[in-house]
Amino acid sequence: LMLGVAVVVFPVYVALVASTQAPGDLLRGTLPMLPGAHGIENFTRMWQSGVSNAGAPPAGTMLWNSFIMAMAITVGKLSISLLSAFAIVYFRFRFRMFFFWLIFITLMLPVEVRIIPTFQVVADLNMLNSFAGLSIPLIASATATFLFRQFFMTIPEEMLEAARVDGAGPLKFFKDILMPLSITNIAALFVIMFIYGWNQYLWPLLITTDPDYYTIVMGIQRMTSEENPQWHLIMAAVVMAALPPVLVILFMQRLFVKGLTETEK
Repeated sequence: LMLGVAVVVFPVYVALVASTQAPGDLLRGTLPMLPGAHGIENFTRMWQSGVSNAGAPPAGTMLWNSFIMAMAITVGKLSISLLSAFAIVYFRFRFRMFFFWLIFITLMLPVEVRIIPTFQVVADLNMLNSFAGLSIPLIASATATFLFRQFFMTIPEEMLEAARVDGAGPLKFFKDILMPLSITNIAALFVIMFIYGWNQYLWPLLITTDPDYYTIVMGIQRMTSEENPQWHLIMAAVVMAALPPVLVILFMQRLFVKGLTETEK
């Protein structure tokens, strides 16, 4: 286990060390194994001004854009998936299972497959260079709908009958009974979907030409594609880009593991 952890952590350590070096230290062909004395300087410059000659805005702006995009995708996916699974399980209407399998089939159509028509729709709706364009096309989630449906099917029918006897309507049953029981599942999917939204690269790259809407992943790509990359600043941006997903996992670790492993509700 320690050997495996060392293999995984070593590249992170290299990035952290590289982010503390002077501009010329990384051009010598050898990378120091100990942190340098320019860490605060590099992180401050990256946060406040970025690398303007590479077309990358300050890291603070890009991190904020990535956060808004990731949160919009996560909250949107959870909201739509919870409501759609609730409708499929607890409402009886014509073609109910047909619509469920129609949603499930979309698992075979990721955004990379439908990229051209999706881009055309977003362009026609004037959502290029906007947070709506960054997040709305990625909100629908067949995976979350399926997982919530499977969980709702394990809840005893007696709970629904008891809620009806007490005069609770569908939305009250959903809010007061289903939502509290789904907290661990929501937490587990929140972590997965937040990281999914945070790491998006292809879609933001296609619909964003305004630097004010660049995400941190896009910014790193811009900086690495210039003629003479400033690796000390790039590595500072990489370290800052890794922090939010790590913090989300740390704060929600217990609920995340519980949501993935708990079988009895």
